[in-house]
Amino acid sequence: MPTNGSETGTVGPVDRREGGSTWIAHPEETMQRASHALGVDGEVWLVDPVDVAGLDDHLADLGEVAGVVILLDRHKRDCETIATRHDVPVFVPEWMDGVAGEIDADVERFGTTLAETFQVYPIVNSRFWQEAALYDEDSGTLVVAESVGTVSYFTTGGRPLGVHPMRRHRPPRRLRQFDPERILVGHGPPVTTEASAAVTEALDGARRRAPRLYAESLRDLLFG
Repeated sequence: MPTNGSETGTVGPVDRREGGSTWIAHPEETMQRASHALGVDGEVWLVDPVDVAGLDDHLADLGEVAGVVILLDRHKRDCETIATRHDVPVFVPEWMDGVAGEIDADVERFGTTLAETFQVYPIVNSRFWQEAALYDEDSGTLVVAESVGTVSYFTTGGRPLGVHPMRRHRPPRRLRQFDPERILVGHGPPVTTEASAAVTEALDGARRRAPRLYAESLRDLLFG
């Protein structure tokens, strides 16, 4: 039987929605690693989760955990620990290399769909960066692990969403095909209002606003 996570931090959700939630276990972190619970027909799928005390009690209110999902090759986080505790597999995109062999838990591959609800899209597939996104057109939910985020080192000028600093000169144009009502990101709180416009603005200004972003990040590093 699952037991509560032993990590310090908080599972107080920054976003609670029908059948799911988003929590930032350590909001004091600069990276603000965000974890997501996606509810599908009474089951819960955890995306790139960070373990925390009280997590299992929180998840029990949402439904039964069906699997733990990795959307970015670097986001192993606490996937193995949580999956083992709930006796469920870790789900990894079938084209993502170098991840399954580093997970000491049952691993299952998935292709173009997850839980018969979310469509799966490769966003980056290179030697140094492998990332997938999930999109549920019916609910308008878009899940992007890394290419865009809402924390300060992604954004400029008070904008709600920004492109990752390392992707500013090659922004993830594939995100233009979506018309989301909600964007769940791997770093920072979700975007829950005017999400589609936020994606367009982030992509359109990625290159132009890059110098400002780098300058602001350097200032925060030196004087923050």
